[in-house]
Amino acid sequence: MAEPRPEHLLNHIDGAWVPSSTGAVRADLNPADTDDVIGEFAESSAKDATAAVDAAATAQSAWDALGPIERATHLTRAARLIEDRAELFAQAITREQGKRLPEARGEVTRSLAILDFTIGEARRINGVTTPAEEPRTLAMTFRRPLGVVGLITPWNFPVAIPMWKVAPALVAGCTAVLKPSPLTPWTSALLVQAFTDAGLPPGVLNLLQGDRDPGEALVADPRVAGISFTGSLPVGQAINQAGAHRLLRTQLELGGKNALIVLADADLDAAADAIVHGAFGQSGQRCSATSRVIVDRAVRDRLLERLVPRVRAMRIGPGDQDGADIGPVVNAERMQACLDAVDTALAAGATLACGGGTAALDTPGYFVNPTILTDVARDSHIAQEEVFGPVLSVIDCDGYDDAMRISNSVKYGMSGTIFTQHPSHMFQALHDFQAGMLHVNRPGVGAYSHLPHMGAKASQLGAPECSPDVWDFYTDLRSACIRY
Repeated sequence: MAEPRPEHLLNHIDGAWVPSSTGAVRADLNPADTDDVIGEFAESSAKDATAAVDAAATAQSAWDALGPIERATHLTRAARLIEDRAELFAQAITREQGKRLPEARGEVTRSLAILDFTIGEARRINGVTTPAEEPRTLAMTFRRPLGVVGLITPWNFPVAIPMWKVAPALVAGCTAVLKPSPLTPWTSALLVQAFTDAGLPPGVLNLLQGDRDPGEALVADPRVAGISFTGSLPVGQAINQAGAHRLLRTQLELGGKNALIVLADADLDAAADAIVHGAFGQSGQRCSATSRVIVDRAVRDRLLERLVPRVRAMRIGPGDQDGADIGPVVNAERMQACLDAVDTALAAGATLACGGGTAALDTPGYFVNPTILTDVARDSHIAQEEVFGPVLSVIDCDGYDDAMRISNSVKYGMSGTIFTQHPSHMFQALHDFQAGMLHVNRPGVGAYSHLPHMGAKASQLGAPECSPDVWDFYTDLRSACIRY
């Protein structure tokens, strides 16, 4: 089958591309050039969500019966198709989400690594045997698929995050309804088409385009046994509360306010490299983005001497423009949120070291200047709340203990990073950070495809993703005692 064309993106339910039940559509815009209307996509309703769950529920028993090794063969075929279509995926990501083309290609590569890892895990979804308390008895545990799952994904990684949900769901024996962000419908359609072309049976993976209504319907449907959601804290809290009365299993990866600590003995050049990558890569639109730099006063000015000129020199442009260092944010709402955050910080006493405002380019897009704020109070709004854009706060500290207090003072706990040459501070930080993904002397933006992607505190609820620990969400553990 040919890949879905962006001119009119449909839902994919029970193996077929179908319009929404109401016929409603919305426009998909290029954030680097809002005159570029990529296409229209279905605006789904609760009725469409019910149809998708119908299909998934019908397909679940037969999909479960295949067993994980046979199920993984479908994913292997999908992996090769995605590899063949890698440039198509990358171009779609850049045009639809806005990230630079090298970043988009990197996302496709990471998606394939996640898929290949999950395929290998199909032979290791196991339990344990354990001694029995009675003679001639075998005691053991094993795993069974959770059932129908709803996968609600964001726009910032429109292929990688759906992949790290879809792949383990299918290997585990679940059937799935994918509800992507309404800002990135095309890349999600390309992903579902690749799985369909790989021979996935109808109903095993369904796609619902649209915004809030289909997502709420998935959460409310009693046949949906679990919801895996990546997005904002308020939406994650709403999902958890809406499903609590029926004990809905949730896997929620939420916001972050991530700190990178620079101690007095740090390699400042390496720290500056990591800060630029962590704070301004993908225009700062990552849950693990470096949002706060907490730097010892003894080296603050020397760090800024390295950092500020580099950020001032960053070239702003569309993601497919050669030489662009930073692309647009995803939409007007995100652009305004960044501008408001900077204004609030300045009003609270912060200093604008560089950036601020928007960049005027030849195309009408959502271009926010990469921004560094200094003299940021540790308890100010911008030091505590997520911005999700290219805005970095620099906070002064006095030594390790003070730095760690500041780092842990926020409600979030996605990522924590420290730059130091002192071994005891390196390893003490691993103990002291109240965060899920930790880094020493390297950029603090996620980890490898086989390590858990997870947060702590308000950044995470439920099992991690991207690791063997993911089976704690997509499967139920059973115990059995067999007398012989």
